[in-house]
Amino acid sequence: MNSRSCRWLIALGLLITASGATAQCKSVFGAQNIATLKQQAAHGEAAAQCSLGGMYEDGKGVPQDYAQAALWYRKAAEQGDANAQVLLGFLYREGHGVPQDDAQATAWFHKADEQGNAVARLDLYILYAGEMDRSAPEDYPEAVAWFRKAANQGYDLAQDVLGNLYYNGQGVPQDYTQAALWYRKAAEQGDARAQGSLGDLYYNGQGVPQNDVQAAFWWRKAAEQGNASAQLKIGVLYHDGVVGVPKDYAEAYFWFDVAAAGKDASVAKDAAKVRDAIASILTPADLSREQERARQWFEAHQPKPQ
Repeated sequence: MNSRSCRWLIALGLLITASGATAQCKSVFGAQNIATLKQQAAHGEAAAQCSLGGMYEDGKGVPQDYAQAALWYRKAAEQGDANAQVLLGFLYREGHGVPQDDAQATAWFHKADEQGNAVARLDLYILYAGEMDRSAPEDYPEAVAWFRKAANQGYDLAQDVLGNLYYNGQGVPQDYTQAALWYRKAAEQGDARAQGSLGDLYYNGQGVPQNDVQAAFWWRKAAEQGNASAQLKIGVLYHDGVVGVPKDYAEAYFWFDVAAAGKDASVAKDAAKVRDAIASILTPADLSREQERARQWFEAHQPKPQ
């Protein structure tokens, strides 16, 4: 999935209000100005602190260091810099350089939102998206408007959420074709959740022609990024064998094994049950090979130190 760092803010220029373009927080200093920037930041200049945080976040001119990014964003945010407040909220939302903490993210987004920062309002909607099933219907249209603005500017997370709203008919008429359109836009940018959802639409023939090969294609992309539900589903395709996806118990075992060790408890339980059921079908050599593949997969996908 694309990084949730403030790089996307440049593309969201139309959403930025009088609080100033958040992208300016990190775009004005080149590598040759780092010494000057650090000096200004050390003297308490909020704009310089925010820019320095941006350089550490992107690894431009300095080694990438999310903890340093958070440190400098916080210094500017505590002075009331709305751009830095949004960026610090991003880090908390993603757990980059700080412990993942939606409450902290929400708090910083609220501070920026109170100053009229449009991006902060968008990110509050993103944080609240998981609660929308319990929201009053009248809450949806405004959320849809914000997500559509961001989605039209290419923000993959907003595209994914907009696809969900069309799929569920929240704030817009239920429309699987529109859901597929927005899922695809996000999926093509590498958003794992959208890839999994687009695979579901192809598998069920909702908004797109039913196509198991396309379902497998998008599920695999999501699975390779660690999406446990997609890992289970691609395993089922290999277990059952469908048009364009030959039956392959060894490959199925691999994906079930990966899904069973993931963080999604309900998926893990189902995956482990099927994995264990087909283990006896495999030869000892095949079983050993696929277990080693799964081990290597997890080793390669461990979170990198930040």
